Amino acid sequence: MRKLPAILILCSTIPAAAATLRPSTTLHTPTVQLRDLFDDPGEQGDRVLGPGPAPGGRIVVEAAQLRAIARQFDVDWTPASSADRAVLERPGFPMNRDTALAAVRSALVTAGASPDCVIELTGFTAPLIPLGGVPHPLVSQLEYDSRLGRFSALLSVSGEGMEPINLPIAGQVQAMLDLPVATATLTAGSVVGPDDVHMARVSARTLHGDAVRSMDQVTGMQLTHTIQAGQPVYPADLTRPLIVRRGSLVRLRLESGGLSVTGQGVALESGANGERIKVQNPGSRTVLAGIVIGPGLVRISPGLNPEATSALGDGVYRP
Repeated sequence: MRKLPAILILCSTIPAAAATLRPSTTLHTPTVQLRDLFDDPGEQGDRVLGPGPAPGGRIVVEAAQLRAIARQFDVDWTPASSADRAVLERPGFPMNRDTALAAVRSALVTAGASPDCVIELTGFTAPLIPLGGVPHPLVSQLEYDSRLGRFSALLSVSGEGMEPINLPIAGQVQAMLDLPVATATLTAGSVVGPDDVHMARVSARTLHGDAVRSMDQVTGMQLTHTIQAGQPVYPADLTRPLIVRRGSLVRLRLESGGLSVTGQGVALESGANGERIKVQNPGSRTVLAGIVIGPGLVRISPGLNPEATSALGDGVYRP
């Protein structure tokens, strides 16, 4: 019991533990506290010293400034040398590019662009967001030239734990169309079958005019030009298939007043179904006008040929 007072006296003379410098600290809040610089800083450890760096940034606090902070807040610390310093880093991650595109698309659609347009951001660098943060992008000051497919705007990104970031952005807008395109290279003169074309997304900016919009407009038609694989088809590329060739023998049919007269002729012109061509009766050498109604078959119209019946004198009459 005699030694107890001495022990108490000894304990009372031991100073409180001195603070130690934190040379490197990772921040997870937008502000810097006293405890981010020192371990065991005392009662004011939660004291906010000021704003921290932006996500992905860093702050370096040198020895002189650290000493001044320690004195101001009664922290028991002095620099060991002028090389002492504290580095404060705040991690961040790039905002998803699709998040920015969604905001840009919404603004462009409001301005009249197609909802399924393709958007190209020129030289876009995604801003850094705090770890765990949820960015909220907003597009303003939009200028959109629908004729040229160009736009510029201001992208503002905000979120919890971060200062708003404002970025000027610009880019291109391409309207997309569903069009029939060639599955493989199709040569001029060929008749398009159902497997020769398929529907695909095509940028409207790459078109040279009004392209054919549906498969029904293409299949069964004959090509006037060669179409490369993946290319859309234009009306000028198509014609109805020729089912009568110039110089070929054709059957001639005249129907009038309940009578049907048939005969043979020579096609003086090629023709597709429904087209008017000229034919010649090889016996009388008479030239007649007729409508192609089938492969090698031409209907002679009395209205176009008043002397059609006599011109088919060597034909067969059927009541």
